[in-house]
Amino acid sequence: MTRALVLIDLQNDFLPGGALAVPEGDQVIAVANQLQPHFQHLFVTQDWHPADHGSFAANHPGKRPGDRIDLGGVPQILWPVHCVQDSPGASLAADLQLPESVSIIRKGTDPTIDSYSGFFDNARRQATGLQALLQAAGIRSVYLLGLATDYCVQFTALDAVSLGFDTYLIEDGCRGVNAQPTDVADAITAMRSEGVIITHSSQITAAS
Repeated sequence: MTRALVLIDLQNDFLPGGALAVPEGDQVIAVANQLQPHFQHLFVTQDWHPADHGSFAANHPGKRPGDRIDLGGVPQILWPVHCVQDSPGASLAADLQLPESVSIIRKGTDPTIDSYSGFFDNARRQATGLQALLQAAGIRSVYLLGLATDYCVQFTALDAVSLGFDTYLIEDGCRGVNAQPTDVADAITAMRSEGVIITHSSQITAAS
């Protein structure tokens, strides 16, 4: 069965010192590097926002990060400005080792809607192209790791399952925002309940 590794949003702004740092986010880079040789197919998602993106609190006078609004017809948490197109913060992590030729799927480019998932915007109106790339490569199983467990990883995993892919979450290759103490645990429970298989990098390396 043809499988692919999908690296989700391993970008500077989500790492320690970044504009929207995920706690211990840098620790997943080593897992990503370790696992790449065990997969023939690699895909990378990249948050890629215009400066006027509607998810930025700075673009809503009187609003602060963490406030909630409606954006594009769906509930939206407002975030600090992050991963602005062509900015250092939007760049992939310097320690991330990638082949010269890799498929990078950029998301969040429409200022009127956010896109947590690697497959669709949050209203599921526009596709990012990841599904088409996976299908063109004959991929049936996707293995996911990256940032953040309780947002972009979870949304990507749930969409992957709904699209018919056998979906695996590499738990030690993910870290979460965990704004509330149970957010990551709740996300993993939600993914598991929808058919996502929770695995560990050691199971992949041992089987290869």
